[in-house]
Amino acid sequence: QVQLQESGPGLVKPSQTLSLTCTVSGGSISTKPYYWTWIRQPPGKGLEWIGHISYSGSAVYTPSLKSRTAISRDTSKNQFALQLTSVSPEDTAVYYCARVDGVNWEYDPWGQGTQVTVSD
Repeated sequence: QVQLQESGPGLVKPSQTLSLTCTVSGGSISTKPYYWTWIRQPPGKGLEWIGHISYSGSAVYTPSLKSRTAISRDTSKNQFALQLTSVSPEDTAVYYCARVDGVNWEYDPWGQGTQVTVSD
């Protein structure tokens, strides 16, 4: 079955760039009709959709983060990545990657999540 695993630094300094990678196993990120998604959950708050990259490589971002976000993919490694620039402590969160079915819009599976703290 398809499995996702996030990786990246757990601590980022303010004003720097947060970079995370999601490695996918058990299925290709180029397979229709899936969207490969980043979601985060700040402490004490709900889930926030960050954006996704489609099976064809098109990326879409949430408006509030669009100016600071880039989602890319490496099909040779079957990975997709998140970059969030100019981070502040408000970007501290557990970051998840997930696969979304473009037919029924079901979020499954999810990665286990990775804690990212923005602090000096």
